[in-house]
Amino acid sequence: MRVVAKFGGTSLGSGDRVNRAADSVAAAVEAGHEIAVVVSAMGSTTDFLLREIQFDADEADRAEIVSMGERTSARMVKAALAARGVDAVFLEPGSDDWPVVTDSRGEVDVEETTRRARALADQLGGVVPVVAGFLAEDRAGSVTTLGRGGSDTSAVMLGNYMDADEVVIVTDVEGVMTGDPRVVEGARNVGKISVDELRNLSFRGAEVIAPSALNYKDSDLDVRVVHYQHGDLLQGGTSIEGTFETLIDLQETPLACLTVAGRAIRNRPGIMTQLSGALAEADINIDAVASGLDSVTFYVYADDAATAETVLHETVIEEGALSSVTVGEESAAIRVTGGDLPTHTGIVHEMTESLAERHITANDVITSATSVAVFVDWDDRENALSAIQETFTAPS
Repeated sequence: MRVVAKFGGTSLGSGDRVNRAADSVAAAVEAGHEIAVVVSAMGSTTDFLLREIQFDADEADRAEIVSMGERTSARMVKAALAARGVDAVFLEPGSDDWPVVTDSRGEVDVEETTRRARALADQLGGVVPVVAGFLAEDRAGSVTTLGRGGSDTSAVMLGNYMDADEVVIVTDVEGVMTGDPRVVEGARNVGKISVDELRNLSFRGAEVIAPSALNYKDSDLDVRVVHYQHGDLLQGGTSIEGTFETLIDLQETPLACLTVAGRAIRNRPGIMTQLSGALAEADINIDAVASGLDSVTFYVYADDAATAETVLHETVIEEGALSSVTVGEESAAIRVTGGDLPTHTGIVHEMTESLAERHITANDVITSATSVAVFVDWDDRENALSAIQETFTAPS
């Protein structure tokens, strides 16, 4: 089996942990597997280096300085493997076999990186390459970086381009947990989780794997997260399943748009609970909520509009912070989820611009870390769906 094993900063945070990492790699090699290693900087080295740049350094100098953490880790792990009789070589920007190249915009040069990664893969079996994660080089040979979480990105990207069977992310957690074990009792490991579930957790603070790395996961590549104390690269932890797909959905049921206005809404604790609670007591489902400085808009099924207006009006009468409630024309919801949405710079602008070109008004745009919902007049729904679909199919 061909495996890319990525060791995070905590899993290399001491000499003992470097030994653990080397032991797990050596065991996998002895079992006959092809292993490539990607390493982060030891412990919090990168944060330390960044913190100590207390002068006006240009980007080239800054990249060179922060690269020293990963360069050191690569040398440490290579030496630890050599001490175990494993033929290993460390790779850093400037090495003859260095695989990760960026273009003039600082983005990964997919064609060149793929070519180099495949050439590196041809050497597996005879040698274990130890690659400095997070780093890249441009066409001129200068050091560049892949941004926050770049070592995870290095690992999954190389796993993809090297046709690996699996990428193993070795870190300081037992895979994905049901909750933070430092906070809740009884937290346990989740054996399997989808890329979309994990990305939502990651964007909201779960430090398991960088969301950007998962963009490189395809259906043929397994990704697994294990604890550095586990010792076995080939089993345990949490398996991350599936791939990102961009899904564009037009809700077939018309929605009613009810807006409650009140000058003191933003300074009135509990007002959302009052309004949504009143709708819940009337057994009315809330499809979406949009809020402003002095208003809250609820989208409910059009068939529930009259009841919802009555319920919300009663709350307006009872609550001094509220002024009025009104019902707009029937709306349609077009939702875009998944795919490379979180890393697609300017996507909301592109979607609304596409609608504007067709003279369609976006009544509301509600976004989350991994989705965008656009609300338009019901009669514009098919035209709006076509416009948004074109946004994602047009060449970039």
